[in-house]
Amino acid sequence: MKIYHIPCLEDNYSYLIVDESTKEGAVVDPVEPEKVLEAANSHGVNLKLVLTTHHHWDHAGGNEKMKELVPGIKVYGGSVDNVKGCTDKVENGDKVPLGADINILSLHTPCHTKGHISYYVTSKEDAQPAVFTGDTLFIAGCGKFFEGTAEQMHQSLCVTLGSLPKPTRVFCGHEYTVKNLQFALTVEPDNLRLQQKLTWAQKQRQAGQPTIPSTIEDEMETNPFMRVDLPEIQERVHCKSPVEALREIRKRKDNWRG
Repeated sequence: MKIYHIPCLEDNYSYLIVDESTKEGAVVDPVEPEKVLEAANSHGVNLKLVLTTHHHWDHAGGNEKMKELVPGIKVYGGSVDNVKGCTDKVENGDKVPLGADINILSLHTPCHTKGHISYYVTSKEDAQPAVFTGDTLFIAGCGKFFEGTAEQMHQSLCVTLGSLPKPTRVFCGHEYTVKNLQFALTVEPDNLRLQQKLTWAQKQRQAGQPTIPSTIEDEMETNPFMRVDLPEIQERVHCKSPVEALREIRKRKDNWRG
């Protein structure tokens, strides 16, 4: 399994997932279809699927155009998310095959939108799985609670995504990492892993390189929204439960002007 970043708009990423044995591919959130096709053609990939994480225009806005450019392509999206151009609605636990080796598992991760889907991708040929988290889980952050609650985000982050194998690579929808890490340090100023990751992320961006992917293990060590089960984090934000802490940290992030 090969995964290629496709930078789009100002800070979005689409991703090309390729089954190397068949050269069949899927694209996650193809907001700029021409760029996606250019990438697919340059790698000799036959595009079969669109995986849409959620209905916001900067993720689903290219779906109709993709259907024009690639006749017969299937467009997947959450069953309750009203995704533009969707041909195949998915629910939590639905599986979609790609090529000979790749399996895609749909995970319902609501809160940012009601029907947000993260896609967990495994391959017989690749020991390290990947998860495409759209705007639910960012590197060192999480999406705004536009259509859901702190309870839902806790379930999505700490239970659904947090229970994936630790080496799972995390591919999110936006390049927000530096800002997220700077904010995370306001919650945990003494977290050495956070300090190191911020230095690394700043160097990556200065070199014009992405900070993505991370891993589930890395997020458990550096992402304050995935660390709310820890008593010391709850104490830092003067809360008595994981959900309360998550709500408080999101509120602080919404008001932060770092």
